[in-house]
Amino acid sequence: MIIRIAQLEDAANIAKVHVDSWRTTYKNIIPQSFLDKLSYEQRTTLWQNNMANLDRNIFVAETNDEIIGFVVGEKRDTNTEPGATDLSAIYLFEQWQGKGVGKLLLKQIMHTFKEQGFHKVYVEVLADNKSREFYKYYGAEYVKTIPITIGGVTIDEEVYVWNSVDTVLEKF
Repeated sequence: MIIRIAQLEDAANIAKVHVDSWRTTYKNIIPQSFLDKLSYEQRTTLWQNNMANLDRNIFVAETNDEIIGFVVGEKRDTNTEPGATDLSAIYLFEQWQGKGVGKLLLKQIMHTFKEQGFHKVYVEVLADNKSREFYKYYGAEYVKTIPITIGGVTIDEEVYVWNSVDTVLEKF
């Protein structure tokens, strides 16, 4: 298992992880009609564009030359807090969840945030998504719940914060 910086040629494989993990993770949370419309081609284009933004930190988890997960860190436009940034995504194929891959991706992105001088990290997660327990396990604290709309349905999203990157890194 290696964790490495994503390359442009990884876009299609990242898109596959993205689509497949949404379909398994968000089943019965996001409308099935929305999940059914997700396409590898559209997500490949999205990831090609995402990787063109040099302000994003994107890492992939790879085993046996297959990308099985990824993490994205970036300062969202809505985050104007000095010294703070955002963990915007960790996605894994379902069969790799709970096997330590997410931990490796989280560790990598937190090291990167530290190197970039960030000390505080926000993450947003759907309230019904069990992965919020992963974030809480590594010390993220609940901030607030906000309503968002996906596929024409309003869903609660919870915002969590790690007030210290160093404290998270001590857990590894």
